[in-house]
Amino acid sequence: MSKPLPSVTVVIPARYDSSRFPGKPLIKLNGKPLIQHVYERAVASRIVSDVLVATDDDRVKQAVEQFGGRVVMVKEDCRTGTDRVAAVARIIAGELFVNLQGDEIPLNPELLIDLVEPFIRSGAEMGTLKRVMNSTEDLHNPAVVKVVTDARGYALYFSRAPIPLVRADPDRRVVGGLHYIHLGLYMYTKEALRRFTSLPTSPLEEAEKLEQLRGLDNGIRIRVWETKHASLRVDQPEDVPEVAERLQQYDKRELELRGVASE
Repeated sequence: MSKPLPSVTVVIPARYDSSRFPGKPLIKLNGKPLIQHVYERAVASRIVSDVLVATDDDRVKQAVEQFGGRVVMVKEDCRTGTDRVAAVARIIAGELFVNLQGDEIPLNPELLIDLVEPFIRSGAEMGTLKRVMNSTEDLHNPAVVKVVTDARGYALYFSRAPIPLVRADPDRRVVGGLHYIHLGLYMYTKEALRRFTSLPTSPLEEAEKLEQLRGLDNGIRIRVWETKHASLRVDQPEDVPEVAERLQQYDKRELELRGVASE
């Protein structure tokens, strides 16, 4: 008899009072709040056991309940999204947890599968995803996080800087297969979450404002898998029109494909 798969809970941390973009979870994209787009795509993934939003704000709670989503209020002061996920993990049953950031829209539910399936097989304590970078603009954009991994797929470093630096190229152009975008989702065992949140904020984490560096700074190995599936990220107000348009185009294309398939 095959061993049953462990339960996988997706937690979507959603703060209202973002310093760069207050109220971001509730910004409307094609008639729906951003948090609803993220939630619905997570729920559509066949591999997850449960999906819920973790917030400290009643406005976000009401919005999630309005579209029928599950929400947990976390009133304690949390340094990062991972700390908010850990707070949820302390009060609910669950074996494995996914932190899907509230401004990262997985366009295809298979994106979550690209993380969950290899994580379960690997025995890793913490994992995440990367995608090949194709844009030199993204390479030099500090809002786009880059990741460098070793030959076995473990993270060496995450940065907002254009890493790795191609010294021989004075134009600092992107190199496909060398430069990778880091996606805004992580997976952990319950014990790794407990350990992570017990650690002090690390110097690298503070410098780059990247929570995953707390793990690397303290010897937590982070396994990184590659996905080819797209996601859309809202970092600042200027991103909203483009993300809304791309989301609309993607949904329209999916409807057309399903229509063709059903004929």
